Amino acid sequence: MKKTNRPLVLASVMLAMFIGAVEATIVSTAMPSISADLGGFSKYSWVFSAYLLMSTVTVLLYGKLSDIFGRKPIFAAGILLFLIGSLLCGLATSMEELILYRFLQGIGAGAVMPIATTIVGDIYSAEERAKIQGYLSSVWGISAVTGPAIGGVLVATIGWKYVFWVNIPLGILALAGVMLFLVEPAKQQKPSIDYTGAILLTAALTSFLYLLVEGGVGFEWISWQSIVLAIGAAAVFGLFIAVERNVKDPIMPFGIWKNNAILYANLVSLATGVIVIGVSSYLPTYVTGVMEQPAAIAGFTLTAMSIGWPVAAFFSGRLLIKIGYFRTSLAGCVFLVIGTGLFVFMRPEFGPWWAALSSFFVGVGMGLTSTAFIVSIQAAVSYEQRGSATASFMFMRNLGSTIGVALLGSILNSSLLRYFQDNGQNLSVDAINGLLTEESRSSITADALHFLQQGLSESLLFVYCVTALFAVISLALIFGLPRQKGVESNGK
Repeated sequence: MKKTNRPLVLASVMLAMFIGAVEATIVSTAMPSISADLGGFSKYSWVFSAYLLMSTVTVLLYGKLSDIFGRKPIFAAGILLFLIGSLLCGLATSMEELILYRFLQGIGAGAVMPIATTIVGDIYSAEERAKIQGYLSSVWGISAVTGPAIGGVLVATIGWKYVFWVNIPLGILALAGVMLFLVEPAKQQKPSIDYTGAILLTAALTSFLYLLVEGGVGFEWISWQSIVLAIGAAAVFGLFIAVERNVKDPIMPFGIWKNNAILYANLVSLATGVIVIGVSSYLPTYVTGVMEQPAAIAGFTLTAMSIGWPVAAFFSGRLLIKIGYFRTSLAGCVFLVIGTGLFVFMRPEFGPWWAALSSFFVGVGMGLTSTAFIVSIQAAVSYEQRGSATASFMFMRNLGSTIGVALLGSILNSSLLRYFQDNGQNLSVDAINGLLTEESRSSITADALHFLQQGLSESLLFVYCVTALFAVISLALIFGLPRQKGVESNGK
């Protein structure tokens, strides 16, 4: 009988994880150029939200489908949708088109990360996973935070369209490797898919995110639109929970959440998702618009995170065996608090090195925690639940990023509008477009430049204060994790 070629499957999985993670952040340093080209800074956060929303909602469905039909067919369907979306994003001629294509790209991306991680859980033993997941966390860290650097180089040389197109050949290679070299056990389960749960979750999250993105900008926080969206989102989410408790094969099996290792890892993952997207999405805007640095330097400040992330992930796998999940995760959250705290105290005159140092500490925190959480969750369940359990972790991290980019985008936009009003200026948020490239900065007066930079700097300070708050919350949640040492497995 043909056997799985583990090294080649691992290489393919790592490549798939690279393109999945890099696409969430590679547009960060490209967004100033995209916004200047297509217009619409007020829709800035929707470019991230569209992708994250669909990848968040679909991750649970893909995890369940992979448990039923196997990893290969679901992985193939997801990555093909992702590549089609990537192609179309590069062809977009308006911000609205780009947002639409990012929705499609996100639908495919929901399959890439959780199934790639689950495949590794399938082909390696519990003891091997601690080491291998360290490699995977390194890849995720490197790709997620070198994405902005790659984006900066592509924008400066051949144009922002290639930020999306660079994924296509890599995705084809990853797909070929998994399809050719992974051998799965025969599936015996009768298909039972919770489409109702998926639709309800999509509706609830879409309403909630629309409220977060447009609140204080498109309409007042205290308005009939806000009330309708808030009540609607809560009602639909309540209906989703009721359906999940009664359906035969729920898209989100709440039973696995009774395990504290899964419950608290997922809650911390939600908080860290907000932190990572907050840093990745808005640090390039600060470095480019306020510090007046080119896109490549803005990318460098985030790339510093890729130094801390893989180094910490490498040691995290070994720390898990020596000191256990709890202490490893605790150390990671302490670094997250330090890193986000440094962002709060960042000032324009400190220069990009301060931003890079802050990114480095956040990277160390993510490297330590992400590896620990994946290994602990996969060790807590059987093979039959591993896809759903891994997907629940990815869902919570994606949900954190989705909520984070919407919430922080709303905070940024509303803070800018308040700054303009307080200073007697009837400007829109799109006025910030004038800060995002050297050419556009040269076309405005010195007084106007200083005024806009001051407003952007003060508004982003609120954003970083919120990310620091989530770092403190994640640190507090860590104390709910089990305190056992070593790596134990309940699965095979």
